Amino acid sequence: MAGIRGAELSQYVEELLETVLNGTTPRRPDGNLMLRLAQEVLNFECRGARVVAFGGGTGLSTVMGGNSQLDDWPDDPFVGLKEEFPVIDVVVCTTDDGGSTGLLLQQLPIIGIGDLRKLLLSLIRRENLCSTYGLDDFAVMQLVRVIHCIFNHRFPPGFQDSRFVSNPALLLPGHLRRSCPEPLDRFLSSLGRYVSPEGEGPTILPGGHCLGNLLLTAAILRESHGIPNHPPESSAIRSGLDATAQAIGATPGRLHPATATPGQLVLRYANGVAVRGQKKSAHCRRNFPIDRVAVEYCGHPAVSGDLCRAIEEADLIIFAPGSVYTSLMPILQLPSIVNSIRKNTKALKILGANFWIQEGETDISQRSRNRGFYLSELVEAYEQNVPGGAAGLFDVMLSANLEHVPGNVLCNYALEGKRPIYLDRLRVERLKVTPIEATIYSTRRMKLAQVIHHDPQRFALAVRALMFAHQRFNLKPERASSINLVPPSADCPSTTSLPLCAYRAAAREALAGKHFSPAGLLQAMLDLVWDNRDIRIDHLKAFKGAEIVSPADWDRSSEWDNVLGYYDPETGMLKIHGQLSDDAERIRENLLIALGESLLGRYLDKRRWDESDTGGNWGSRYYEITLRPVEERGCFLNDEELHTYLTLSRMIRSPLDPRTYRITLNDHEGFLPPGLLFGLLYAWYLNNAYGAIMEYEMSLLRWPPQKLIPYQIQERKRKQALIAFFRNVVFRHVS
Repeated sequence: MAGIRGAELSQYVEELLETVLNGTTPRRPDGNLMLRLAQEVLNFECRGARVVAFGGGTGLSTVMGGNSQLDDWPDDPFVGLKEEFPVIDVVVCTTDDGGSTGLLLQQLPIIGIGDLRKLLLSLIRRENLCSTYGLDDFAVMQLVRVIHCIFNHRFPPGFQDSRFVSNPALLLPGHLRRSCPEPLDRFLSSLGRYVSPEGEGPTILPGGHCLGNLLLTAAILRESHGIPNHPPESSAIRSGLDATAQAIGATPGRLHPATATPGQLVLRYANGVAVRGQKKSAHCRRNFPIDRVAVEYCGHPAVSGDLCRAIEEADLIIFAPGSVYTSLMPILQLPSIVNSIRKNTKALKILGANFWIQEGETDISQRSRNRGFYLSELVEAYEQNVPGGAAGLFDVMLSANLEHVPGNVLCNYALEGKRPIYLDRLRVERLKVTPIEATIYSTRRMKLAQVIHHDPQRFALAVRALMFAHQRFNLKPERASSINLVPPSADCPSTTSLPLCAYRAAAREALAGKHFSPAGLLQAMLDLVWDNRDIRIDHLKAFKGAEIVSPADWDRSSEWDNVLGYYDPETGMLKIHGQLSDDAERIRENLLIALGESLLGRYLDKRRWDESDTGGNWGSRYYEITLRPVEERGCFLNDEELHTYLTLSRMIRSPLDPRTYRITLNDHEGFLPPGLLFGLLYAWYLNNAYGAIMEYEMSLLRWPPQKLIPYQIQERKRKQALIAFFRNVVFRHVS
């Protein structure tokens, strides 16, 4: 069988995997041979294999040792890749900015910590706990429950009692408290006290936080000797991770952040909009596919030399299932990591594919906007976003065989908007990757709970079988022998970004001297800026404050719009209509619209409508504005930028007066004045759930030019130019 290749090899290996995973006899003439091979797989010695696994979040932790966030995880914690391949280095993406991690980033100049916590728990091993604490099997399982309870405990928002941080064992029920060894109790308490009000480190109030994140953060900060306002060095992160790993039963030295340098994601969509933040990407529905992803770092991203050596010497490299753009792509944009992967030409490299299309990431295909991704498009996404492309990164794509999943289970997922990612074999093979399908989900769990999740034990067994098959048949597709290495600085579009806590502090300072009525608007504005970090700090300088205006005092004309927030250039205030007082989301939307308008400052000297019948154009009218002199405008845009914007908003400069602009309209033709248009575009660009009027206006961009008539093509180009203007000029994104 050594000579088989391509589709025949894929089918052969798939049958081998199914025989190993399900114990079924293959329906083929050499079925007995397959059974013997399956037994060889089970006897195959792979514990000495050197393995590196990449990923982030739930996907990586699940295949490493089970999803440690689930309530029933302590019932069966010693499973997955860590058991099959104990010599395994785990590399975690650290650009997460949501939940408890996001709260920490608002206060401290650190990397995203939450996924590291999840992996620490999933990497706990029985042997380590036995050797560290001298426990029998029953006591070990009780201790796993202790660790699971403490590290996953989440405090409610606003909770301020730090006693449970200083003494985490207080959170345990009585029978578990007795199962916590004294050395572990002392260690966790010392970490908790460090970030409590009486401690030596920064005080972190527990409200909204996961306790495990606080403890891990304390372990890292304690090792950095309390250097204020500076990201912890690689050595401090390493020491903090290792100390915590040693205490809870994970193997020290095996868990690595991809980089020690804090950074945040920048996602650019096919319509040209670019926005910052992983959490935001998960909640915004842009209705366009992601075109590019990058990371802005607050310095040159530091990658451990030990990690690079581990990658270059690995026998097996695994890319765990997970979010393509937000879990794996940021890691593979680090030149030293991607170069180390490419230099290693002997390792089998496995890409674990997701089961389902993920909203906000893989729900809209670049090739066809009316469907989600196919599996080949996962590889193409890496080709487009990883420096040097996808060459040398993947040999095998391991995906789920959903052929025998009952229709009612698939229907239940479809009702939740989840669709399987289709395996287009031929296209995957053309990309020099061998596609392999297998039952890598728990059939028992599927029958009992009607759900399909990656099963850590079956995934690990499938990887073992692939490693065995690779030794027998060589699963590496034929490709060019040259290695396409990347220059060390190629992946860093920006290394000038501030740590996110510095951005938060700068926003707070910029808003501190302004008037907000009611006072709660200040916190609403601060949270709005944090959630939309594309807002530049100098965007906050133009206005003097924000207020909710009672309906009786609302004096804005509704002739042209019913927008309930605006900037008043005479008072310098952002004004919100009182009818929104109980609608927090609409307050946020209208604050953004008004903030956008404020960037134009007092740019208008005068404006007027003229509905006279001039020039023989029956039923026409025109809207005319005259600008103030440049020095009187207080405008975020310079004179040339303002001219560009007004031209894009369909205003035509007068040949007689360079400060006068006009637009001619026919009969009752609609029109958005440039000030309102600027505010709506500003809000829509940041989050298309806001400024919803613009979502309709921009819908033309979803149509390919070949399906439009000339007028629509010109309109499409104008709207693309408006987006580019906001991206490059207003928000100053690197193109």
